[in-house]
Amino acid sequence: MDVIGIIPARYASTRFPGKPLVAIQGKTMIQRVYEQASKAKLSKVLVATDDERIMAEVQRFGGEVVLTASHHQSGTDRCFEAYTRFNVPHDFIINIQGDEPFIQPEQINLLVACFENPATQLATLVKPIETAAELFNPNSPKVVINQHQEAIYFSRQPIPYLRGAEEATWHQKHPYFKHIGIYGYRADILEQITQLASSSLEKAESLEQLRWLENGYKIATAVTYLETFGIDTPEDLEKALQVKS
Repeated sequence: MDVIGIIPARYASTRFPGKPLVAIQGKTMIQRVYEQASKAKLSKVLVATDDERIMAEVQRFGGEVVLTASHHQSGTDRCFEAYTRFNVPHDFIINIQGDEPFIQPEQINLLVACFENPATQLATLVKPIETAAELFNPNSPKVVINQHQEAIYFSRQPIPYLRGAEEATWHQKHPYFKHIGIYGYRADILEQITQLASSSLEKAESLEQLRWLENGYKIATAVTYLETFGIDTPEDLEKALQVKS
C-alpha cells in the first residue's frame, strides 16, 4: 500500500497558542510528532501548516512541509489541501494530529492495516474506557461500534444509556470506547468528504466525523490499548510529561 501521513499543525489555539513550537525535552512538539510518524509504515510524512513559523521549524529539522490556507475548519480539510498541493498520488492518507507528541508508530500502523480490507473507506482508532471519569468527560468523545467494527455514532455523552445501573459502574457493565483522533482516508473518499456541507449532528456535537456518517460513509475502527496524550493546554503537557517520566 502507498500511504502518506499528513500532520496538520496550526499556530492559533485558544487554549494553547503556538503549541506546535513548544519545547518538550529539547525538541519542539511538531518535531516529536514528525519523528514518531516517520517510524511507522508510511511512504511519506508531510506537515500541513498555515503558519510560516511552523514551516520554518519543520524545515530546520529536515522535515517536509506544505503551507496551506488559514481558513480551514478542520484538520481533514487541511490534509486534503496539503495532499493536493504535494501533487503526488497516494492510495491512502493518514491524518496524524499535530498535538500528539507521544503517538506510537504501532498505533499508526494499526490504522494503516484497516485498509488491507479493500472495502474500507475511512478508518480511525478506539480505546476501551476504563474509568467513570473518562466515560463522563465531555472533552473525550465516545464511539459506538457495530459487530463489523464500524462506527455507528460518536458522542461527547456516554452511549448507550445503561438503564437500571449506577452511572459509576457503567464502564464495568458494558464495553465503552473512547475515540482516538487519528484518521485514515482512501484518497478518493477524502476528496468527497471535504465537499460535504456541515450536518446537523456535526453541529450538535461539534464532531466532524458525524458529517461523514450522516452522509452514508462507513468508518472502520481498530482497537488500541496504548494511551494517547493529546495536548490542548499547558496543563495537559505537564500531565503527559509526568506520566512519561
